Amino acid sequence: MIEPDFLHTTRTGYDSVAARYAEAFADGLEDWPLDRAMLAAFAEFVRADGAGPVADLGCGPGHVTALLHALGLTTFGVDLSAEMIAIARKAHPELRFDQGSMTALPLGDGELGGILARYSIIHTPPERLPEVFAEFHRVLAPGGHLLLAFQALDDPSQLAEAFDHKVALAYRWSPGPVADLLRARGLVEVARLVREPDENDERGFQQAHLLARKGEPAAFRQPLPTRRKNSA
Repeated sequence: MIEPDFLHTTRTGYDSVAARYAEAFADGLEDWPLDRAMLAAFAEFVRADGAGPVADLGCGPGHVTALLHALGLTTFGVDLSAEMIAIARKAHPELRFDQGSMTALPLGDGELGGILARYSIIHTPPERLPEVFAEFHRVLAPGGHLLLAFQALDDPSQLAEAFDHKVALAYRWSPGPVADLLRARGLVEVARLVREPDENDERGFQQAHLLARKGEPAAFRQPLPTRRKNSA
């Protein structure tokens, strides 16, 4: 099978910057409390459902994979870049890291309790995004959760806008249309966070996080507690 050009370009680009990328993110998410809060919420939903392991897709050097592990999840990382995988395995030898693509995951149907795709869809051409979301749906168990993060486009009239990423051509995405695409693939939005850019963000892009679920996990089927009336 011929590999799509965007996968080859992305892999080659990240192979060439893997060491510098790992060094740049050595502090993990220390400066991003809202990002950590979304990851913590994601982990809590997955633990509550007990639906299986979590794949960190586009894991890079594995720092967020390790954070998910610290949050109590059985997790492993997947990345296109062989150099990124080598760095992740060296930094976190207790965890599993595999080379692979989001477009064709080497996983069985319904195998995962959760997927993290943190800034992993940004190099996907817009016309290929439904294909990626269909693959996410396939490998998630019923009730499984997906957490996406990406540079946000504040224009609900369009899905994506290209920008000049330092590694490979990338796209920022409008949260609403992305949520619509997820819903069309059976992944229903649970929560959305859009935060303003950091002071040091040279592009000034908003950052979006979308939490979605496949089907209706047990945590959402439980009846709400009855409010007790005050005694007369």
